[in-house]
Amino acid sequence: MIEFNSIEIIGLLAGLLGVIAWIPQIYRIWIKKRADGISLPTFLVITTALILWLIYGILINSLSLIVSNIFTLIMILSVLIGAWKVQQETNNIDS
Repeated sequence: MIEFNSIEIIGLLAGLLGVIAWIPQIYRIWIKKRADGISLPTFLVITTALILWLIYGILINSLSLIVSNIFTLIMILSVLIGAWKVQQETNNIDS
């Protein structure tokens, strides 16, 4: 059973800041339609680390680790999908 205590509030706040940190990248990709500078190897490492943190959070029943890593993985997925769409649009224009 997941316990909720004051320490988890600190973790949830840290997780919220981690999610907010991705907003400028998402804005740049989805609104400005610019995906240059996206490093797939970096995203793979970050995604792997987040999945491991999520597993760890589940194993120790940490609500903050579980919630923050799920939402951060969603943000990363949004960045990757957006970057792929922008690259597809760019390739169609160049063709």
